[in-house]
Amino acid sequence: MRSVGSQDGRPGASQAPQDGDNLNEVAAPPPVYDPSEKSIRLNDYLESQPERSSQISPRDTRDAADDTQSPDEDPQEKHSKPRRISKFLQTTYVVSYLILFSMIGTLLRLVIECLTFYPGTPVNTSVLWANVGGSMVMGFLSEDQELFHSESVVSNFPGHVRNDPSKRAAHLKAHKKTVPLFIGLTTGFCGSLTSFSTFIRDVYLALSNNPAVPSGPYHDVSLFVSGSPGLKSPNGGFSFMAILAVLFTEIGLSLAGLFFGAHIAIALSQWTPSLPQAWLRKYLDPLTVILGWLSWVLVVLLVILLPESHGAATLWNPSVWRGPFLFSLVFAPVGCLARFYISLSLNGRIVGFPLGTFAVNIGGTMVLGMAYSIQHAAVSTSRLTIGGITGCQVLQGIMDGFCGCLTTVSTWVLELSDLRRRHAYVYGGVSVAVALGFLVVEIGSLQWTRGLSNPACLR
Repeated sequence: MRSVGSQDGRPGASQAPQDGDNLNEVAAPPPVYDPSEKSIRLNDYLESQPERSSQISPRDTRDAADDTQSPDEDPQEKHSKPRRISKFLQTTYVVSYLILFSMIGTLLRLVIECLTFYPGTPVNTSVLWANVGGSMVMGFLSEDQELFHSESVVSNFPGHVRNDPSKRAAHLKAHKKTVPLFIGLTTGFCGSLTSFSTFIRDVYLALSNNPAVPSGPYHDVSLFVSGSPGLKSPNGGFSFMAILAVLFTEIGLSLAGLFFGAHIAIALSQWTPSLPQAWLRKYLDPLTVILGWLSWVLVVLLVILLPESHGAATLWNPSVWRGPFLFSLVFAPVGCLARFYISLSLNGRIVGFPLGTFAVNIGGTMVLGMAYSIQHAAVSTSRLTIGGITGCQVLQGIMDGFCGCLTTVSTWVLELSDLRRRHAYVYGGVSVAVALGFLVVEIGSLQWTRGLSNPACLR
């Protein structure tokens, strides 16, 4: 049996969040039980994490690593260096990792959606496999204790901590929360590879009997090309079954991917290498600052300078996918950074209900509903209006880039797996119901009155 933590409050709740304490993808306990760690998996719930983080200071584990001299360091140089990375540099590294990995995650999500959208596909929900893949990586990173394992940190633990598997794992996790690369991989890459808003859009399309069904020759089928209308179901009962199918498929497979990733981490723990912490701080962190910001600037320049091209509406024609891809990459870091700071501010407010993740998922879904309605409204096709090709591509970029990175499934399913059962059902049910309700109001009011038209950029 798992021990029940306090639900009345938490120590230190009035303190400002530090080192990712309120990022549930960073602070949540691993999703599965590892017998080699005795009772740590059985006793941890997400609700109890604030209490544990108040007892173990991540900053202490980071300082311990910095105080340990590496063999290549001169003792005089060691004492001349600062004992820890300044808060400004730490924030710069974290933001740079988020920018870089949000663009990589968004690009990979769009590629997976395009590759899995083909005639005869067993599942028509385009974002399913991106959500499953991102959840699997999240499960691996949450369970893993080797990649960011540092002998210099372990050597500074007290003897009773080193000999107790549960205490040792807790202290290692506290150290892992301070590593910018880990925050970039979980919050940046996994959060951007998965999209809650796109998932809810697919639920709405199932409800409105208007799902995207690929048909025709493979080379003519694309997410960014309007296909022929599919067969409509005879009554609302079939739409209800379609909703259940999308919900069970998306949530069930995403949770399965989370657990599978955690199982992989346990199975490979003996062979997983450890990343050298000194190498990360000295080389990779500064390099990421250059790569992250430079990549973002280059994408913006590509959007501005590349001429608009027109051609046949085929799968691999650049005129079909280049605009939506580039605009998505432009907006991706904005959504990821907004999710990061909103989660830091709100996730610790309500025990048993991650308010930050809920806020970004609902807010991102609302923005997607607004952009989808404007894109599919019957307006002039002039390039000077929002219905023009460029305006249509901007709206597509907002939906796939900003909304896709502002909302996340990987963190959401990790929270569902780590919350107490009652809290998990309430949190998951409210998230889906509120998000779907907003799309029904935003898109449904247009679809069931004036109808939806094909966007100018989806020919």
